[in-house]
This record gives sequence, C-alpha cells and structure tokens, in this order.
Amino acid sequence: MRKKRAPKRYIQPDPKFGEVLVSQFVNRLMWSGKKSTAYTVFYGALDLIEERTKESGLETWRKALQNVSPSVEVRSRRIGGANFQIPTEVRGERKLSMAIKWLIQYSRARNGKSMADKLASELVAASKGEGAAFKKKEDTHRMADANKAFAHFRF
Repeated sequence: MRKKRAPKRYIQPDPKFGEVLVSQFVNRLMWSGKKSTAYTVFYGALDLIEERTKESGLETWRKALQNVSPSVEVRSRRIGGANFQIPTEVRGERKLSMAIKWLIQYSRARNGKSMADKLASELVAASKGEGAAFKKKEDTHRMADANKAFAHFRF
C-alpha cells in the first residue's frame, strides 16, 4: 500500500432520537447540503408510518434496514484472462451502507406525492419483506448463490 488508510469519520447523532444511524441515513438522503430539509423528510416519513401502521416509525425503519441488508454479494475478479463473479461475505459497515443506499434509491424511484410519502411507503414495504429494495437484496443473494462454484477463488 502506498498511502495510509483514510481516517474514520465519526458522525454526530441526530437531534430527535440521538442515534448515529439516523444521521447516516439523513446524510445519504440529503441533496445539495440541505440537511434540515432531509431531516424534515425523514421525520415526516416516520410520522406517516406511525399514522398508517399504528407502530413505532423508528422500529419500522430499523426493521426495514435489517430486512434490506445483504449478507453476501458477488465481486468481479480476473483470473487467467477470464472474469469471475466471486461470492463474498459483506462487512457490517458495508451491509448498512448498501441497505441505506438501496432504500433511498428505490424510494426516489417510487411514485407518490412527496419524498416523505415515497420514503414511508418503501420503508413499510421493506419492513414487511416486500418492495424494490428488498427485491434488490434477494437478487444479490440469488446472484451469489448462482456463482457458488467460484467461491474457491476467494481472495
């Protein structure tokens, strides 16, 4: 390695629940540095979830994150002039970041009135084991399963 590893940045917990994970989610949700808007969208989505399901919005969000987190993924590796898709375990931090990214990506792709509405719908679906973000996780696992034969190339 030529350079040293980048230092780990620590994120401040969010103002309402005092959780770092919520801050991470909001940071990914944010566009053009508008953090207050992102917090408004996130808290609005949690309120909508509580209205619709009569359950804690934060718990539903946690369950959705848990359901969307992948445990295995495929990585490309070039061996002897051919590219192989090699199934590998996913580190804890990467699991979370992938889950957050997918939830936000598929929320934006949904059709609804406001972003809070779209995010709430995707979170409820993911917590039930449905929705596009959950399907993405299933596809990732299926891909890893299909390429199990190349697992011995693991690095």
